[in-house]
Amino acid sequence: MEKTLHVQGMTCGHCKSSVEGALKELNGVSAAEVNLEAGSVDVTFDEAKVTVEVMKEAIEEQGYDVGA
Repeated sequence: MEKTLHVQGMTCGHCKSSVEGALKELNGVSAAEVNLEAGSVDVTFDEAKVTVEVMKEAIEEQGYDVGA
């Protein structure tokens, strides 16, 4: 399954690495691609293994706000 999450506060390559890295560490996430200009991250994941809520928490733990 694919989902786009809107993330506020990402401004640079380090932000991109932090968010992608946090998501890829989660069991069930196969891909994460940040688009800094759009302020979003496209996540490919197995919904049987990980929920959107868990992904949001992982991003928020890196210090970013996740919108709907």
